[in-house]
Amino acid sequence: MWIELAQRLFDVVEPARPASPDDVDAIGTELGHEVPPDLRALLLETDGLHGSHGAALVHPARQIVDDNLALRRDPGLAELYRPFDLMIFFADNGGGDLFGFPALPNRPEVVVWDHETDSHHRVAGSLRDYLIRRAGGDGDDWYRR
Repeated sequence: MWIELAQRLFDVVEPARPASPDDVDAIGTELGHEVPPDLRALLLETDGLHGSHGAALVHPARQIVDDNLALRRDPGLAELYRPFDLMIFFADNGGGDLFGFPALPNRPEVVVWDHETDSHHRVAGSLRDYLIRRAGGDGDDWYRR
């Protein structure tokens, strides 16, 4: 389902082998939050989605864990930004802004964290909506409108 959707939306989609259930479970275990059901389903179908020129639409499961833990553990970032432990980031725009889910149960919306302002705002109502909006966007800052 997710690969077919991405292939309809994007010119080039490079699906990967499915993530192992253990890798997907590690997101919840290591980050301390439930993995959103849509993210779980996508990762079990393809361990991340990459579009044209290697643009990461959704990072692989292990990278999601590693990137989130790095943000949470970096003392320099802790001095500059609000805590990162209330988000599960799963993608970026290539310029420093991150896309993620609020780490609250039953909140499927996707938000963007702006690294320049340390602000969060909703960009999509679901993972599916995020992919649709990202496909229809013009450039890497489609979400700023």
